[in-house]
Formats: sequence, C-alpha cells, structure tokens
Amino acid sequence: MTRRFIRPLALLLVLAALMLPAGASQGAPMVSKYGFYLDTVVAISAYADEGVVAAALKLCGDYEAVLSKTREGSDVWNINHAAGEPVEVSDATVEILRLAREIGDRTGGAFDITIAPAVALWDFSGAGARLPDAQRLREAAERIDYRKVEIDGSAVRLPEGMQIDLGGIAKGYIADRIADYLRQSGVTSALLNLGGNIVTVGGKPGGSWKVGVQDPSSETGEAKIAILANDASVVTSGVYERGFDLNGVRYHHILDAETGWPVQNGLASVTIVARESALADALSTGVFALGLEDGMALVESMDGVEAIFITDRGEVIFSSGARRMVAR
Repeated sequence: MTRRFIRPLALLLVLAALMLPAGASQGAPMVSKYGFYLDTVVAISAYADEGVVAAALKLCGDYEAVLSKTREGSDVWNINHAAGEPVEVSDATVEILRLAREIGDRTGGAFDITIAPAVALWDFSGAGARLPDAQRLREAAERIDYRKVEIDGSAVRLPEGMQIDLGGIAKGYIADRIADYLRQSGVTSALLNLGGNIVTVGGKPGGSWKVGVQDPSSETGEAKIAILANDASVVTSGVYERGFDLNGVRYHHILDAETGWPVQNGLASVTIVARESALADALSTGVFALGLEDGMALVESMDGVEAIFITDRGEVIFSSGARRMVAR
C-alpha cells in the first residue's frame, strides 16, 4: 500500500498556489516550505508567519520517526521486530492503529495494514518487470490479517512472522495533525501536499481551492477533472502510480489482501474526498480494492465521504455528492 512517488499534478497544484497574489485576508503573505519525508516530497503553503509554517513542516519529521516502517527504533520498526512480544508505543501509533482497524472492518479487510509481507515480494520501483514467486506470495498472503494486531492500552503485539506497513494511512494521519496545528495557530488558509495527499485549510483567499484529479492515462499528470475543495482532503489511488506492464497486464501497487496479487477490477483510479485525510488516505486504497459496486456502496453509507471513480476505459463515475464539487 505504500505509495513512493510524486504525483506530477499534485505538485503542480502547489506550484500554482505559490503564484497566488500575496496579502490574503489574514494580512500575511503566503509562505511555503518543502521537505522530504516518508519517501515523498512534502509541501506546505499557508498564509501565516514563516515560523508557524516551519514548525508545521517539522511535524512531518517528528511523526516519521514514530510511524516509519524502515526507520530503526520507530514504533512500527519495533513492533515488526519484536518477535511476537508486546511493544510500548506512542499515543499517535495507538490512534492510527485503531483507525486502521476500523477502516479494515468497514472495508471487509480490503484495507489491511499487515499486507507488508506481500508488498516486500514486489518491485514496483521501475527497476524491471518481474513477477514474484507464486508460492512465496501465497505464503505471504497467509500472514495478512489486520485483526491479529493486538492493542492493550499503550502496548501493541503482532504475531511473529507478520508485519505492519502504515504507508496507506500515515501520510493522511500526519496531514491531519499538521492541519490541526495550523488551525490552532490561527491559520485560516493553507494548502498541504504530502506526496499527493492534498489537504486544504479553509478556502483560497477570494475563492475556493481547486484540486485536480489526474487522468490515469496521462503520462504528464494532466487533470481529468478538477474539483473545489475547501477544508477537505483529496486523496487518489490509481494503477498509474507505481507498477509495470508485462505481457499486456498492468501490475500495480494496490494489492489484494487475500492473494497478494494486484487488484484487477476494471478501475484505473479512485479519489476520495473527506474532512479527515487519514480516512481519505485509507479509503482510497480500500474502496479501490473493493471495486466499483461495493466501493460505491461503502462510500454512500458514510457521512461526509465522496468518491470519484475512473475506469480503465476512462469513464468517470461520481458518488451522489461528488458531482456537485466539480469545478465549472
């Protein structure tokens, strides 16, 4: 579920924000800060004091130190290397694990943070088109079950041989915490981009933030449509993000938690719009894996959540409230 790429369109959106006129209603010019965290580019642009924006960016590093799977000593590293023993973790880790379990339940396991053993057998870096050994993938899939993550107060235990990977929810969670910090600091207009996870605080001065939904067939990141999104998070999962083509089949990073193989269901991308970015982040993966019919049913059952599906034929399908968001 990890998405280690920079969506061209999302980056252009931030660059576009930099060209907005300075002097918003808050009386402060737009300040932008950039960094590289969680294997992706992070951009924070806000009408705020420079120190506030710098402190917001620093939060990325603080949370990465806790939630990264690859950083030795992080909570996730410690859980994965505890050989089945309980590990004391931070409040943030407990919170994100509980949310991941809730979304796992809501999606019937289509979103599963214990998919790491299967992810490890795939190489979507572009180094070469190679399928993993089928037997090893079956064995890895047998170790996928988010329900086996045990939380007891601040202690977390994972059965030996299993691993968690928060790549499908961590950027959204961190974006939420940054947005909270900005609001608490008095910021009323900001645009966050954590590797394609877009979060808006308030509206754009004098109007609304316009967020593009990438055309999955575009090699240059062109938008298929654009939506208006104030005080919202917009997150997309798609087959174009990371993957390779082999013998006419697209093998991409969104894996079926039951088999470990890439999901093949006729969808090219799913965009989720919600207030909470962690929710949008996880649902973009889970809803994609569920497919159009079941994914749409789940979205329609949730308050404050909308979805835009793009099929592999280029058809755009909206949830009941999403069409009203399209920029005219």
